[in-house]
Amino acid sequence: MRAHRHIRSAVAVSVVLLTILAGSTGMAAAPSASAASSATTLSLSPNTGPAGSTLTASGRGFPRNTAVTVTMGTTRLAVQTRANGTFSADLTVPNTTTSILPVTATVGTVTASASFTVSFAPVSTAVDPAATTTLTQQAITTSAPISASRLRFGVATPGGALANSELDAVATLVNESPSIVMSYKDFNQALSIAELDSVRARGATSLITWEPWVWGGGLSQPAYSSTRITDGTYDTYLTQWGQALAAWGQPVMLRYGHEMNGNWYPWADSVNGNAPGDYVAAWRHVHEVVAAAGATNVSWVWSPNIPYTGSTPLAGLYPGAAYVDVVALDGYNWGTSAAWSTWQAPAALFDTGLAQLRALAPGKQIIIAETSSAEAGGSKSKWNTALVAYLAKQPDVTGFVWFHFLKETDWRINSSTTSTSSLTKALAARSVN
Repeated sequence: MRAHRHIRSAVAVSVVLLTILAGSTGMAAAPSASAASSATTLSLSPNTGPAGSTLTASGRGFPRNTAVTVTMGTTRLAVQTRANGTFSADLTVPNTTTSILPVTATVGTVTASASFTVSFAPVSTAVDPAATTTLTQQAITTSAPISASRLRFGVATPGGALANSELDAVATLVNESPSIVMSYKDFNQALSIAELDSVRARGATSLITWEPWVWGGGLSQPAYSSTRITDGTYDTYLTQWGQALAAWGQPVMLRYGHEMNGNWYPWADSVNGNAPGDYVAAWRHVHEVVAAAGATNVSWVWSPNIPYTGSTPLAGLYPGAAYVDVVALDGYNWGTSAAWSTWQAPAALFDTGLAQLRALAPGKQIIIAETSSAEAGGSKSKWNTALVAYLAKQPDVTGFVWFHFLKETDWRINSSTTSTSSLTKALAARSVN
């Protein structure tokens, strides 16, 4: 989904990205260093923060209308002082393992310095987040069965894979336990064995959406550009995931870098410094590292957004049959809940994308990895009925995951009593085969 699904505190670890905002300069010739004030100073605001954060370096008492060299770690840049001997520059803190970064400004024999303290939020290397975070696994209380239908019913809820109370509530709503439970992880999180065990205890399959960024860091996260993935920067982390998945040993679905044909995530080819082909290279590298760690129990799910006018063509984003086990689509009926949207029936929403998936990946099974409907603009009840009927007629579509969230609009199954009852009846009516 285009909008962020989670509101979390996270720190983006970034490579060097410098933007210099120098003040206006005068036209007079630069004086000698002796013209500088004896009170030459350099201040930083703020003077502490994580890699990727922005600081302003401000200098006073420097020679007027002169190029000053500002050094931060291994970065050197030239800034022109103003007519009063001051300057300012906005800097982005580079990726570093050093806790104290010296920042200096020098012209001739005149120099001033200050220190920036780098705070760290390193990639977790714990085998399970429970090693560092208190996780509460809720008891399973539902008696609703899992359907034997070929068209599997799955769900994603705000609490994630351990939120059995949420998953049980969904099962109670539709009188069916989900056989796929989807959760989300960014690149600052370890694999949770507790979550895998909890989903397996329900008789369901875990579908992990693995997002190569840090939540809360925004679209521009150069530390997580596709080339950084491909060049091995995160190989240790990827290997840890692969080893943990291999040790767990049960079937799991892994959806890396979804909706890559849009422009709202930093792993898309069109943003964050990524060039055409970078996404495919990153996908293949991640697959190779995880597989080399022994994780043969992973089904790799390639999951674009439904194609739309202006989206990146899927052909240039598909990693190839050897690297993909399942292909998927994300598609939502926004109805009239947004100024730009209109009501779309399931066939209108998915026909084009499914045709493209079949052409790109003939013979691969297909799932709808995220879907739901708004209430505004039509009948969600009828849409739910039509969705299940439509998907059940597609012989290669083996499941769909309902995005059970109250976010941009009310995507939940129980956004209305009619929505709940229609989905319940539609699920019950679908055939086993």
